[in-house]
Amino acid sequence: MANYVMFIDPDRCTGCNACRIACQMQWGLPPELNFNSLIHQETGKYPNVKRVIIPVQCQHCKDAPCEKVCPTSATYTTEDGIVLIDGKKCIGCKYCMVACPYNARVINEQGVPEKCRFCVELVAVGEEPACVSTCMNEVRVFGDLDDPNSPLHELLEKREVVRLRADHGTDPRIYYAKSKRV
Repeated sequence: MANYVMFIDPDRCTGCNACRIACQMQWGLPPELNFNSLIHQETGKYPNVKRVIIPVQCQHCKDAPCEKVCPTSATYTTEDGIVLIDGKKCIGCKYCMVACPYNARVINEQGVPEKCRFCVELVAVGEEPACVSTCMNEVRVFGDLDDPNSPLHELLEKREVVRLRADHGTDPRIYYAKSKRV
């Protein structure tokens, strides 16, 4: 069984929003809903200002707080580590939204708190998530952490990585290259 993770290099991101738009198109989301977004971070003082753009989305936590609080088990983790929601089981209580330290959920038109699902349907047929395949700057790399031939291994070994809100103990499956700009 696979162990899916994503590597994101914020220094390569230009803020073009292709990842967000590709995701919206893939899942038929209206313009006001998105499963991923960009955080613009500036440091320094004029004229020595540095800017980094950080792509964020559901972190597909190994210890997902959203799954723990779901009273109907609508939120669950697949064997390969993808956190999903079964809209048929969801009662719309929004506990998952409150529990998520990443603010990753959005209410869809059916009242279900949806989120990034690593394009599980595409991954199942050997394709990459839409946000990965669309990015012209190769900001994101998706793959199986247990596959020794995956390019993820080289990236994770060569680059210093951080995980968002690691202090919450959620063990996120998205690794960010530590920015050289900040």
